[in-house]
Amino acid sequence: MTKTYCNLIAGSWREGAATVENRNPSDLADVIGYYAQAGTDQLEQAVAAAREALPACRALGLEARQTALEAIGRELMARAGELGTLLSREEGKPFAEGKGEVYRAGQFFTYFAAEALRQIGENADSVRPGVEIDVRREPMGVVAVISPWNFPTATASWKIAPALAYGNAVIWKPANLTPASAWALAEIISRSGLPDGAFQLLMGSGSTIGNGLAGHPGVDAVTFTGSHAVGKKVAAAAASNLTKFQLELGSKNPLLVMDDADLDLAVAAAAAGGYSGTGQKCTASSRLLVHETVHDAFVERLGHRLASMKVDHALAEGTEIGPVVSEEQLSANLAWIEEAKTCGVDIVAGGERVSRATEGYYMTPALLVGTRNDMALNREELFAPIAAVQKIGSYEEGLTIANDTDYGLVAGIFTASLARASHFRRNVETGCVTVNLPTAGTDYHVPFGGRKASSFGPREQGRMAAEFYTQVKTAYIRAGDPE
Repeated sequence: MTKTYCNLIAGSWREGAATVENRNPSDLADVIGYYAQAGTDQLEQAVAAAREALPACRALGLEARQTALEAIGRELMARAGELGTLLSREEGKPFAEGKGEVYRAGQFFTYFAAEALRQIGENADSVRPGVEIDVRREPMGVVAVISPWNFPTATASWKIAPALAYGNAVIWKPANLTPASAWALAEIISRSGLPDGAFQLLMGSGSTIGNGLAGHPGVDAVTFTGSHAVGKKVAAAAASNLTKFQLELGSKNPLLVMDDADLDLAVAAAAAGGYSGTGQKCTASSRLLVHETVHDAFVERLGHRLASMKVDHALAEGTEIGPVVSEEQLSANLAWIEEAKTCGVDIVAGGERVSRATEGYYMTPALLVGTRNDMALNREELFAPIAAVQKIGSYEEGLTIANDTDYGLVAGIFTASLARASHFRRNVETGCVTVNLPTAGTDYHVPFGGRKASSFGPREQGRMAAEFYTQVKTAYIRAGDPE
């Protein structure tokens, strides 16, 4: 029989009001499991348990927090192969990427295990004689984590780990498309020795659980990664209670390839940045702005590279492009291909649904050429293995087009010119910039986030995570006169 997996509420595993079926997008005959769906009653139970756990969370010693997070991280890294297989099986990314994601999730926990011990405050003399000032950070309280399906373990971990490190109680609502990875991570955290209610898993719909958490007066902070449209709903719900919120939303990332670029490196970066993870990542370089003098050579080489990519079952040996996550996503991707054709865009590679030995949501990676920046496919986030080339005549034109977007997450440039690279780093309107590197791929110990419609609130990751998961208290102390 296929197992049913429960929610974690107040330290115990509990069935939900209903379940959802989780199928493998590489093989629709493969049912991974059935996962509990929490209702509003369990949401209320979880919030109450989290608030009840706050004193124990705050009282938990720094070494106890460090030990718990270190154990979680080490287990994730030790089980990266096993849990990476599960992740790839339910989300569709090739096994190497799934394994790497789980290992990276472990690194988030071990990093913030160290940060738990590095909570140093500040002190100062007052402008008033005999008064000293102590400035320190304290936990926000109850933190709701709403995470996406495309990085079901890593994105959740870079939110959960700092929240726990700084002494908060966490209620996690993962995406319903990838509940297996969520449950596996929750099971590991449940054995870490944290107080009951310090960490809870609430699987369920976004409309019921996600919106319910965002708008709940018992929640002190909400961190969300997902679409721009849903993020605005989360923001509106949180604002109704003046709840602190943090949003990581959409993107439309440009990659500039200049006339002096190393084309082999640029093509490799465009392939990795635009198509790894089946293009289903917020850091994907979906706009390729290529100088006219190297345009044709770049397009030819990238087209050949895409044509050679192996599209197959996520767990098959040598797979470079797995299936997209769902039938709905596949239909949306193919609709973009049809729109491109209607607009007269040349499709020089891919863009077709294909069949494999097992029934799944497979399509070939697509390269669109002859596009303009005013086209919808260059304005909206596709979340697909599709990249669009625009020909540019100069660096200045490329920078202008790069900034001509509502989003501002990542931008990259390939050039041999130090001066051009430096100007680009300073003038492109994004939160992250890459030079002679893919746009996809970030480190876990430094800030991550965007500008414009891509992000709202403090940056994630690294030491700047404290800006969201803690609040500042300033204390004034009159010491008195010594005897």
